[in-house]
Amino acid sequence: MKFLLMTLITRVPDPATGVVPTTRDRLHEVVEQARRAEEFGYDGFAVGERHEDPFLSAAPPVVLSHIAAVTSRISLFTAVTTLSLLDPVRAFEDYSTVDNLSDGRLELIIGKGNGAAQAQLYHVTAQDQWQRNREGYELFRALWDSEEVTWSGRFRPSLTAAKALPRPLQPRVRIWHGSATSRESVELAARHGDPVFSANVTNPIEPYAELIRHYRERWAHYGHDPADALVGAGTAGFHVARTSQEAVAVYRPLFEARTALQRKVGNPVVFDTVEDFLDRSSALVGSPEQVIDKVGRYHEQFGHEVIHLSAEREGRSDADYLGSLELFQAEVAPELRRRIPSRPLATRRELSGATS
Repeated sequence: MKFLLMTLITRVPDPATGVVPTTRDRLHEVVEQARRAEEFGYDGFAVGERHEDPFLSAAPPVVLSHIAAVTSRISLFTAVTTLSLLDPVRAFEDYSTVDNLSDGRLELIIGKGNGAAQAQLYHVTAQDQWQRNREGYELFRALWDSEEVTWSGRFRPSLTAAKALPRPLQPRVRIWHGSATSRESVELAARHGDPVFSANVTNPIEPYAELIRHYRERWAHYGHDPADALVGAGTAGFHVARTSQEAVAVYRPLFEARTALQRKVGNPVVFDTVEDFLDRSSALVGSPEQVIDKVGRYHEQFGHEVIHLSAEREGRSDADYLGSLELFQAEVAPELRRRIPSRPLATRRELSGATS
């Protein structure tokens, strides 16, 4: 199994102090989180894309380029790239540049995006965002795969023998299709032989498991070998400590602060108590043995090889935050890697013969 740390770069009050960090400090904190992730032995670091308050993640390629400069091994993910909002040509130029600067460590997770603000900023609506995502993906893939592209579509001007630069380092970048509930996304992934990444955050397991089952059915329908299907999944929360009591005690105020923020901004609250949250959500909060067991139970439903964990400190002390990251790598990750084999991340590592 492979393990990513992931951030949407929220800028919210610290649950412990109430202080809101500056934009500069928050962005530099993310770069330091990625550097630490590599130091501790995580396989990847993922940066989301959102275009509304309280998120600062509007420009993932810029952030990932900075991270590429201070790391050398860790895979660099987007989570997700909202191709429904972007000109696919410009997105190709940005991410091809990141691919070169990172020595081929880039992997993309794409999605249609969400939130009302994107409709105001980009004039993309719920009625056309899925078609924009599909069209953007198909043009982006064509630009990556071919040095010269002739293309026409609905949402941007056509291309005739167009050459987009710079050319990427990886001959074929892995593109995951991120989805919470969208059958359109997993249909597109299955048709093109791409992996899927389940959000697996907001609700209990069943709707996500059903979507992954549908993906595998459609994968086989399009004639792909079932053994080649590749699945990743998110987690709703993360803190590992020596005992379950210690882990819950540290995580409880984080859950309460997050739930209060959700209510304040009008988002639905699915889990009213931390006990319900830890019982029915995908959150990995507990002792190493509990976390290993829970990932195993989810793997029985998903068959996933990659998970993402929150990179955020969320008001925890440095000792609690860094201790959780280190304990996970020391006692949880090795056992999960042993139990759940996984394919390499990043095409260039596959080409160089990596097997773990």
